[in-house]
Amino acid sequence: MVYAQVFEVSPTFSYSDYPENIYFTSVYNYPFEVYESDVVLVYRLSGQDNTVSPPADIWTQLPQSIYYQDGTGDIFQYNYNSTFISVQFTIEGNFDLTNIDSNDLNGQTFRVAVVPAEFAKTNPSMRDIVEVMQADGSQIEKIEL
Repeated sequence: MVYAQVFEVSPTFSYSDYPENIYFTSVYNYPFEVYESDVVLVYRLSGQDNTVSPPADIWTQLPQSIYYQDGTGDIFQYNYNSTFISVQFTIEGNFDLTNIDSNDLNGQTFRVAVVPAEFAKTNPSMRDIVEVMQADGSQIEKIEL
C-alpha cells in the first residue's frame, strides 16, 4: 500500500511590484521522491478549534481568498505553484499588497500533501466505465440540480 506524504513549512515572503504586485517565497524542494503524475495539494494553517480537547489545528485548502470587510472590495489570495520537483507559495491581490496586515503575511504555516497517482493508460468515456461496471442505465441515479 502506498500512502500520501506530507510536510510543513513556515516560509518567509518577499515582495515584488514588477512585473506584478505579488508576495512569493523561496522554492521548496520536496524532502522525498515525487513523480510527474503525483498530485500536490496545499493547505494553510488558518486557526485552531478550541472547542475540542485537545485543541485541533484548522487547515484550509489553497487557493484561499481573503475578503476585506471594509467596503473597499480588496481581496488577496494565498496560492501556490508546484512541479514534481518543488513547491512555491504566493500571495496575490487586487490592491497594493505592501498594505497587507503583517499577521496575514508573517508566521504562516503551510502543509503540503503529495498524493501518489499514475497517469491513466486510457481516457475512458462514461459509457466505457458503465460497461466495465456491467451496469445498465437503470442502475445509475440521476441527480437534478
